[in-house]
Amino acid sequence: MNVLVRSLPRVDYPSCWEAMRAFTTERDANTEDEFWVLEHPPVYTLGQAGKPEHVLAPGEIPVVRTDRGGQVTYHGPGQTVIYLMVDVQRLGIGARAVVSALEDSVVDYLRRRGLEAVSRPDAPGVYVNGAKIASLGLRIRRTGSYHGLALNRVDDPAPWRRINPCGHAGQPMTSLAGEGLDPDRASVEQDLVTILAGRLGLTPRTAPPPSWYNSLPG
Repeated sequence: MNVLVRSLPRVDYPSCWEAMRAFTTERDANTEDEFWVLEHPPVYTLGQAGKPEHVLAPGEIPVVRTDRGGQVTYHGPGQTVIYLMVDVQRLGIGARAVVSALEDSVVDYLRRRGLEAVSRPDAPGVYVNGAKIASLGLRIRRTGSYHGLALNRVDDPAPWRRINPCGHAGQPMTSLAGEGLDPDRASVEQDLVTILAGRLGLTPRTAPPPSWYNSLPG
């Protein structure tokens, strides 16, 4: 089965979230799966279980209450986000398997680049020497998943200090650049998408940005 891979330079979080929900609501048994690969402008998002007290001092960065799993995280420039709109029933897998595919794909990608990384059963995401390099959150509605993973390519520690990342006070954060790896966006995203698609048994096929993105102002 194919998965359409749509790369978006940068898109604001609310517009993208609304489009993910609409895609999931409108899809049917014949709808092809899609990955949306993108960056967001600076934003904090609170998951369904998110506690406002974990947002310490957001300042000028907006806070959005969203419907993914998990607590609070940060998205911004220098971070690659991959959203998965896949039919989990058609793939014959459940939510836990999708989460594992996300984590294992990042671990595999980092190991191929010479960086030892692990996932943790008590705190979803991917870690390097205890520092978090990738965050994830997922929602499954009807038979479709949406939301996905965020991999830090470059260091921007200031926004993370304003929250308790994923609800863990003092959680250290890291990035590809911070671990001495080339953070080139195009190559990172191509390699990671290939690994993730393979773990889900999908064949990636490049597609143009979706119509909703092309209609955004500016």
